[in-house]
Amino acid sequence: MKILALDMGRRKSVACVYAERTGEHTNRTIRTSPQELHDLLVEHAADRLVIEIGPAAGWVCDLAGSLDIEVEVANTNHSAWRWKNTKRKTDKDDALKLAQLSAMNQLPTVHVPARSTRQWRALIEYRQKLVQRQTASKNQIRAILERESMSLPTGTRGFTQKALDALDDETELLKQVETNELWRGMLHVETTYLEHVRGLIKEVERKLNAIAKQDENVRRLQTIPGVGARLSEAVVAVLDDARRFKTAKQVGAYIGLVPKQYQSGQMNRHARITGTGNRTLRTLLVEVAWIGLRFNPWMRQVYERVRAGSGARKKVAIVAVARRLLIRCWAMLRDQTAWRDPTPVGAGTP
Repeated sequence: MKILALDMGRRKSVACVYAERTGEHTNRTIRTSPQELHDLLVEHAADRLVIEIGPAAGWVCDLAGSLDIEVEVANTNHSAWRWKNTKRKTDKDDALKLAQLSAMNQLPTVHVPARSTRQWRALIEYRQKLVQRQTASKNQIRAILERESMSLPTGTRGFTQKALDALDDETELLKQVETNELWRGMLHVETTYLEHVRGLIKEVERKLNAIAKQDENVRRLQTIPGVGARLSEAVVAVLDDARRFKTAKQVGAYIGLVPKQYQSGQMNRHARITGTGNRTLRTLLVEVAWIGLRFNPWMRQVYERVRAGSGARKKVAIVAVARRLLIRCWAMLRDQTAWRDPTPVGAGTP
């Protein structure tokens, strides 16, 4: 088998053409472009292309797939990819290591979904970024007002349309305000920005809702009490093919909702969750877990059992709910079934 391993950069990439049987290899530098990579793959008639996960992984996989070339995408966060006690690390070294690990079937890989799913994921992530900008704008408005001994109602009440309309009397175009009233101009800029971001969020959500209505799996997950379109679409897009996970533990670890483990001799200690995987989905799961305590008796049961009456265990309990919710979503996608109220939660590890 001829393996072509690629250490990709933004402008140039280093390729290693590796013969699996003999271990002989040659290196070559190309521009990071679809045309040059296409020509390289055709020229060397590679049987397998190996790359690291990164922003360009999607289009590279699409290109290799169009040529019927097997692709392996390395997970560079895996412990097998860490460089230890090395005196030299170059792009050529990286490319050669990719090829060697692939040849020995020891390369830790990640799943790269189809282009349509990647685009869907990107739109979901983009909405989350817009929501973060909206939150930052709200915080900035509160900060401006607090500096002037003013305040807004707490929580969402401070940013209802009625509350924002009331702020109009305090704002003024920045170019028209006097130096000692600059805060009014800043408030005008920030409220205008907030209104614009809110409009963008609505636009993105309209498109996401249209996609969700056409996806049977998204509709299936929405049968869970307390679970709406935003979490459902994130689970479906991130997990992609639910059958690629063999166990519930793999699903929890994939999203980073399992605890770190430190084991040595007689010591076996669990710390905070790993926090690996898709942060947006992990955040949505926790948010929905809190909300679901009011709407889903099963979530409330899990939460109260893990909390065991201790206020100090609230965060531990809500993460347990989020993890169990994710696992049930995965099982529903795997088995193509709607939500069924589970039996009462008994003893055991959540």
